[in-house]
Amino acid sequence: MAENQGQDGTGRVGAGETRAQEHNLASELGVLEQNIMQRIQDFNDPRQEWRRLFSELYGTFLLVIVAAGGGMMSQAFPGVISRTAAVVAPGLMVMGIILFMGKISGAHLNPAVSIAFALRGDFPWRRVPGYIVVQLIGATLACLLLQAVIGVSATYGSNYPAADYTAGAAFLMEALLTMVLVSVILGTASGAQNVGLLGAFGVGAYIALAGLWGSPISGTSMNPARTFGPDLASLNFSDYWVYVAGPLTGAVVAVGIAFVLRGAGGGRSGSGAAQGDLFTETTKEDT
Repeated sequence: MAENQGQDGTGRVGAGETRAQEHNLASELGVLEQNIMQRIQDFNDPRQEWRRLFSELYGTFLLVIVAAGGGMMSQAFPGVISRTAAVVAPGLMVMGIILFMGKISGAHLNPAVSIAFALRGDFPWRRVPGYIVVQLIGATLACLLLQAVIGVSATYGSNYPAADYTAGAAFLMEALLTMVLVSVILGTASGAQNVGLLGAFGVGAYIALAGLWGSPISGTSMNPARTFGPDLASLNFSDYWVYVAGPLTGAVVAVGIAFVLRGAGGGRSGSGAAQGDLFTETTKEDT
């Protein structure tokens, strides 16, 4: 009789016990799935760092494919791609990247942005070197691929000061353009201004706007990795310092402006956006 407990007269498991077993199994699977998702979403989990780094490499690769590709395609097909199209396309690409994987790594795609987030206190400094390295690799891979496919030098996809302007003028332009870019990024990722995924539209729109009016003088890089890729692929680093010093200077100034506007960083919303969580709720401390 003891062997038949929980079974009907035919020796089969009763419906009640079957449902209980299914419920327990579902509960265990639910807990396992929740634990996996928590590990994936926990930016402080070192086991997920490879995921963040791959996201930055892939995102920067896609950005530079479009940003450098515009100039290279224009060289290969004269008159087909206008300057307007070439400078608007990177903004649209950044918008798409933030929307589809901003939650993974924060979608920095730019050493100046990574450093700005760290200066702001929203991103750990120990992760900055890794982000910068993969951003540079992603940009370089993009340009090597473009050279192989299009058949023109990546020089045509890089950024250089305009012929009638000095490197100093280009430096100031890059600093100014990057200052506003980083201000937009920090502003849409902080406290009461944290607009989550809609921040993608603000950042993408600004990149397009900056290119429309600022590109004739400096090329509107605003990103040391974006210029590094084509320069390394073509082995032409003429005036590259402009595209390192300019964006970094602008980023530092933008961090100072953010402090004046909103006080110290490191709040839950800003840190969440910088580290890959665009859905962080706003708290009183963040406003």
